[in-house]
Amino acid sequence: MTTPSKSFDKYAAYAKSVQSPREDARFLRLVYRNLNNAEPTILREDFCGTYALCCEWAKLDDQKRAVGLDIDPEPLAYGTENYLSQLNDWQQARVTTYERDVLVRSTIKTDMICAFNFSYFCFHSRETLLKYFKACRQSLRPNGIFMVDTFGGPQCGEPSMDTKRLPGLTYYFEQERFDPINNTTRFSIHFKPKGGRIRKRAFTYDWRMWSIPEIRDTMLDAGFKDVEVYWEGTARDGRGSGRFTRKTRGESCQVWVAYVAGRI
Repeated sequence: MTTPSKSFDKYAAYAKSVQSPREDARFLRLVYRNLNNAEPTILREDFCGTYALCCEWAKLDDQKRAVGLDIDPEPLAYGTENYLSQLNDWQQARVTTYERDVLVRSTIKTDMICAFNFSYFCFHSRETLLKYFKACRQSLRPNGIFMVDTFGGPQCGEPSMDTKRLPGLTYYFEQERFDPINNTTRFSIHFKPKGGRIRKRAFTYDWRMWSIPEIRDTMLDAGFKDVEVYWEGTARDGRGSGRFTRKTRGESCQVWVAYVAGRI
């Protein structure tokens, strides 16, 4: 991965701190296999940013194709230079990106659509969320699956700072404020390279926190026939284990993470 020598590379820091595109690609494939007893081919990654997940999807096998959508040209260009360039010619040919609003219905039909990193939290109204979910439902093939991640818990109702120390880097995920009337919040990501100054607000997010029941009901209203929840288990240290299983009941946690999958 290319890192600028004279400036801090926030995309590399983000990838190191919070992303796991290889594991995400495998998890998506597993979910589709389990729900449909079949192999998915085409994935669409919404709010794809640097589209590392698209690139990992294309590496799964020679039949996999990926489409990435994002309205910001900067991370798309970064992904082309730092991720797409690492693929061989045949893999590159099976990855396509578009600088496009995800609310616009796509004519490309896919087996799966995902919106990860809580990106759809940028939609603050249920009307817009429903419009987005409907656009996704209309862009899926028969038995297609639309999958999002979400998080919550009592700790998310007040300002907080989560810190993670990594080799050569410290990552901070700060919740700056929370409005319980509208369920809106502001999060920021800060980074401190080893021996360097802290990079405040490398990324900021003004989000509406969508609960699992809200997401499930909106998916059903959008026309998805089945909605499944994948709940994260708890490791021995009390943190999330990173392993997700289908559940109909969750646990009482200060902070929880889950995936919600709608199938047509």
